[in-house]
Amino acid sequence: MQGIIFITGGVVSGLGKGIVAASIGKILQARGYDISMVKLDPYLNPDPGTMNPAEHGEIFVTEDVWIFSPSESVSFQIAEIDEDFGHYERFLGKNMHPSNNITSGQVMLQVILGERKGVYLGQTVRLIPHVVDEIKRRIMEVAKRENPDFLIVELGGTIGDYEAESFVEALRQIRAERKSLHVHVTYVPYLRSTGELKTKPAQTFIRLANAAGLPPDVIVVRSDRDLGADVLRKISLYSGVPMDSIFPDPDRENVYEVPLILEEKGLGRRIEEFFGLENRKAELESWKEAVKEGSKELTVGIVSKYWRMHDVHISINEAVKHAASAINCKARIKMVDSSSPDLDGLDGVILAPGFGIKGTE
Repeated sequence: MQGIIFITGGVVSGLGKGIVAASIGKILQARGYDISMVKLDPYLNPDPGTMNPAEHGEIFVTEDVWIFSPSESVSFQIAEIDEDFGHYERFLGKNMHPSNNITSGQVMLQVILGERKGVYLGQTVRLIPHVVDEIKRRIMEVAKRENPDFLIVELGGTIGDYEAESFVEALRQIRAERKSLHVHVTYVPYLRSTGELKTKPAQTFIRLANAAGLPPDVIVVRSDRDLGADVLRKISLYSGVPMDSIFPDPDRENVYEVPLILEEKGLGRRIEEFFGLENRKAELESWKEAVKEGSKELTVGIVSKYWRMHDVHISINEAVKHAASAINCKARIKMVDSSSPDLDGLDGVILAPGFGIKGTE
């Protein structure tokens, strides 16, 4: 294995770390490297299958079913995992195993039930080293099983979240033991009242990453608009990360453009330099063709009780976009309230699933 790439986020959750992680995977895959993905989720649910989609977003259903057995008498069948795995599979074109989604619930069950079985030989079981060691074991288990050239590990939430501290410590320890690159995804908000882009929140979370022992090697800067060189220079100054390792990533209507943009900015070359690898050409021509949008525009309504939250039906949304691309069209998605549906101006309608009778049946 050439190395491990950690993806963390700052300022706010929902930044698009999953898109950045999948895009980095695509850039490296286009250079001929084999990629595996891991997502760390610091919630106590063993998997997200029972979570309210309006709170957590859609779950992703895998091809494989994983039997998670923290003890002989306790087992779970897991095939519903975090929605970011949908991005991973769509960008990389390969199936992901459900055990690649590591949650606090799984880790805690393994440690607590292991203690009951005497695994720790009477030790006082603590977050450090026992919980952290279990997180490290799970991450490296994926690396051993899949033996990729690069293992990309995305940490859910933001640096500084209380519930994520054990995961951050695990990443810090792995970094001390193995060659690894830390990509920190941050956000620069635009303050409309003054007409300024503010870097202070980004600076604060980069300091938190430094304090946790995970100083960034690369920073990807998210924003709702294009960023000037002065903004990037300011982030470089306060973070200590050189300008050639800071990459702007403004909002895009088509997320499949992100690998092309980051590759054009030089992120792939920067990763190769970090790991001491020769510079390979990224074969992204077929990806460029697939990303091109058609000339005809279609509006498709998704009728749902969760119409206020776009991510609830992200797999349906992406499937519609893929289908439109196949017939040289551009799809516009309109979320429609199932309690009082207004279907005017739609070229097609999809009735989306939901929990309960209200707004569904």
